[in-house]
Amino acid sequence: MVILGLTGSIGMGKTVAAGMFRRLGIPVHDADAAVHRLLGRRGGAVAAVAAAFPGVLREGAIDRRELGRRVFDDAAAIGRLEGVLHPAVRADQAAFLRRQARRGCKLAVLDVPLLFETGADGNCDAVAVVMAPPFVQEARVLARPGMTRQRLEAIRARQMADAEKRRRADFLIPSGLGRRETLRAIMRIAAQARTLRPCRWPWPAAACP
Repeated sequence: MVILGLTGSIGMGKTVAAGMFRRLGIPVHDADAAVHRLLGRRGGAVAAVAAAFPGVLREGAIDRRELGRRVFDDAAAIGRLEGVLHPAVRADQAAFLRRQARRGCKLAVLDVPLLFETGADGNCDAVAVVMAPPFVQEARVLARPGMTRQRLEAIRARQMADAEKRRRADFLIPSGLGRRETLRAIMRIAAQARTLRPCRWPWPAAACP
C-alpha cells in the first residue's frame, strides 16, 4: 500500500484537496479530525492533556478554545501539548492504515498540516503539497471568524516556509486557479502515486533500496 502525505500551509486549500481525494474513492486520514476526537468527550488524549494543562477540562472533554489560549505563542506549552498529541495521532493513523491494508487498498492519504515540521513525511512514500498565491491565502485566512493578521503571522511563524515545502514535495497541487484545475492535478497525482513502489507500510519501515 502506497502512503501519500498531503500537506500545505494555512489557507492553501488542503481541506478541499483532501475532499477531492475522497471523492475519487481514495481513503484519507485527517490529522485535525483525529485531534478533535482525541480531545472530545471520552477521547483518548483527554486525561493526559487535562493533567498537563489543569483547568481545560469541561464536562469530560477538553475546552479547545481555552487550551488554544494557554498554548498560543508559548513554545514550551506547545511542546508539552505536542508531546501528548503527536504519538496519539500517529497511533490513530496506524489504525487507519491497518484498516485500509486489510481492505486491500493500494493508495491511502495522510492529511497532516505539519507533515514536514513533525518529520511525519518520513512515514510516507511521497508527499503532495497544496499551494496558492499569497494574496489568495491571506484572503481565505483573514475571512475566518476571529482571525487577525497578527494571529496569521504567528501561525506562519510556526510553519515551514511555503517555498521550502514546495521544494521538498514530490507533487504540487495548485489551488486558487479553480477547482477544476485542482481536481485535474489530483487525478494525475493519484494515478502516478499508484505506480510507486510501496516502502513505508507497515510501520516502522526502511526506505526502499
